[in-house]
Amino acid sequence: MTDRATMRRAVTAAMIGNATEWYDYAIYGYLAVTLGGVFFPSDDPTVSLLASFSAFALAFLIRPLGAFFFGPLSDKIGRQRSLSITILVMAGATFAIGLLPGYATAGVFAPIALVVLRLVQGFAVGGEYGGASTFAVEYAPDKRRGMWASWLEFGAIAGFLLASGLVALLTVYLPHDAMVTWGWRVPFLIAGPLGSIGLYLRMKLVDTPSFRALEDNEEVARAPVRDTLTNHWRHVLICIGIVMYSSIGTYTILTFMPSYFSETLKTGAGSAQLLVFAAGALLTIGIPAAGILSDRVGRKPLLVAAALGYAVLAYPAFWLMSLGSMPGLLSGVLLLTLCQIPILGTTTAVLPALFPTRVRGTGVSIGYNVSHAIFGGTAPLLATFLVDRTGSSFAPAFYLIAVSLVALIPVLMSPETAGRPLREE
Repeated sequence: MTDRATMRRAVTAAMIGNATEWYDYAIYGYLAVTLGGVFFPSDDPTVSLLASFSAFALAFLIRPLGAFFFGPLSDKIGRQRSLSITILVMAGATFAIGLLPGYATAGVFAPIALVVLRLVQGFAVGGEYGGASTFAVEYAPDKRRGMWASWLEFGAIAGFLLASGLVALLTVYLPHDAMVTWGWRVPFLIAGPLGSIGLYLRMKLVDTPSFRALEDNEEVARAPVRDTLTNHWRHVLICIGIVMYSSIGTYTILTFMPSYFSETLKTGAGSAQLLVFAAGALLTIGIPAAGILSDRVGRKPLLVAAALGYAVLAYPAFWLMSLGSMPGLLSGVLLLTLCQIPILGTTTAVLPALFPTRVRGTGVSIGYNVSHAIFGGTAPLLATFLVDRTGSSFAPAFYLIAVSLVALIPVLMSPETAGRPLREE
C-alpha cells in the first residue's frame, strides 16, 4: 500500500499539471469574441463569433486521435511519461498562438495557423484526462477514491478559473483597442512558464503501483486499443454517455456563457467574465465536497441527482439570466453550476474504475474524448447557433434538459464502484 505522503505528492503534482494544461486549453474559449475579430473579421459580429467557436470545436474533433495515441501510450510506457509529453506539446502550442499575427497583418495565413495550433492543442489534451485520472485513481485508496480523485477535477477547473480571471482582469483594465492589439496575447504567452512548471512536476513523479506491478509481471498490454474495443466496448459506451452531459454542462457554463452574457444579454464584457469566474469559484469549492460525499453515499446517486437537477432547473436558470440584472445573471449561472458540481466531483473516480489496469488509460481516453468531440466541443457552437436561429435566449436550456435526460440511461447502467477495489481483469 502506498504511504500517504507519496500519494499526496503524486496526486498534487498530477492536479497542478492538469490545471496548467486545462488553463492552456481554456484561454481560447474565454477570448472567443476577441479572437473572432482578430482572426475572422466580419461585418456581422455573430459570424465572427461562430467562426471563432468553429475553430474551438475543431480542436475537440481531433481529440479522439490524441486519445488513440496517448491512451495506449500510457498503457504501454506508463502514465507518468505519457503525461509529461502531453503537457510539453500543449504548452508549446499555446505559447505559439500568443505569437501569431492577426488577419490584418498576415491575411488568410493567420486563421489557418490558429486552426493548426488549435488542432495541436486538441491532440495533446486528448491524452490528458485519461492519463491523469488513471494516475490519480491508481494511487488513491479504495475507501477514499472519490475524495482523492476529485482533486484532479479541482485542478482542471482551477485552470479554467485562472484563465477566466486573467481574461477578466485584462478585459476590465485594458482599453478595447489595446485588448485587440496585444492584450489577448498575454494569457497565451504565460503558458510558457506555466508549462515549464507543470513539466518539471510531472518529470519528478514515480509511476503508479498498479502499472509498476504490470511491468514487474510482464503483463503490460501489447495491443490496448484492440483489447479495449473488443472486450470492454460496453464500458466505453457507458463512459461516452456519462461524459456527454458532463462535457456539455462544463462548456456551456465556462465557455459559452461569457459570449452569451456579452453578445446575447448585452452585459459588459468585464461583467461577463466576472460572472463566469464566480461560477468557476463555486465549482472549485463544491467539487472536493462532492467527491467526499460520493465515498459515503455512492457515485450513482450524485450522478442521477445532477441529471434530474438540470432537467428541472435549466429553464428557471435561463429565465433568471434573461432578466438582465446582475442578481438575476449571477443566480442563474450559479444554479446551473450547482447541477454541475456532483458530476465533476464524481466522474474522475467513476470512469477509470470501469476498466481493468491493463487498458485503463486507453478505455478512459477513448470514451472521454470521443464524447467531448461530439458533445462538449460543439456545445458553445450549437448554443450560439440555437440562440441566433430561434431568436430565443432560452434555447440552450432546452438542449441541457434533453441531454441530461438522455444521460440518465448510461448513468443507471454503470456499476457502483464506491469503496470497491479497482478492476484488475
